Amino acid sequence: MRVEVLYPEICNLFGDLANIRYLKLCLPELELIETDLKSRPVFLDEQVDLVYMGSTTERGLQLVVQALSPVRDQLLARIDAGQLMLVTGNTLDAFGLSVHSDQGLDFSGLGLFETRAEYQMLKRHNSMFLGRFEDMEIVGFKSLFGLSYGAPAEEALFQTLRGVGRNADVKEEGFLRKNFMATYLIGPILPMNPPFAKWLLAQMGASGELAYEQTAQEAYLRRLAEFHSDSFDFMYH
Repeated sequence: MRVEVLYPEICNLFGDLANIRYLKLCLPELELIETDLKSRPVFLDEQVDLVYMGSTTERGLQLVVQALSPVRDQLLARIDAGQLMLVTGNTLDAFGLSVHSDQGLDFSGLGLFETRAEYQMLKRHNSMFLGRFEDMEIVGFKSLFGLSYGAPAEEALFQTLRGVGRNADVKEEGFLRKNFMATYLIGPILPMNPPFAKWLLAQMGASGELAYEQTAQEAYLRRLAEFHSDSFDFMYH
């Protein structure tokens, strides 16, 4: 079983690479492929069970777009063919139409989703999130300079129960196209959400218990209870 991590030298903020370390703990035999910005993604030519990208800086988003633009059509073909991919944090903005910043950062994205990211560089958005995916609840955190606007509701990955979706006016969070999943959530999301981690492993063809499953499940249930509390404040500063 193989997992390809795209651009770990820049897509590594907020502890997002712990998602991959957790998968490796769950599947010690897992083969990890780390692809840098100057290399062609392996999944475009070979069988890879999961492709992963974590959070990056705003300059990092530009580098992601530059690296993937020459292979955009092949990337889209692999997504349409059902390639399993998970993108976390702000890196999903690289897959939209554009990124605009009030501090002059403006660039086009890969255009896979009809969304535009609007950044306010002196006003970071920080919040907790409670949502739903299929028959499970999802918890996580957001720490962003901006949110996204314009994408159709039917392409959402999660439905917001409490907190903020793609922006403050919608309940849809993240993006889903076939097996391509992108979410603003950090945490990291897989250790924080053992039901979702187990579901993802099943999509990869793996089964069995998660690493530290009992401890992870206890922490997940405790956080769920906290996030469901009427007195819980979802914004943090």
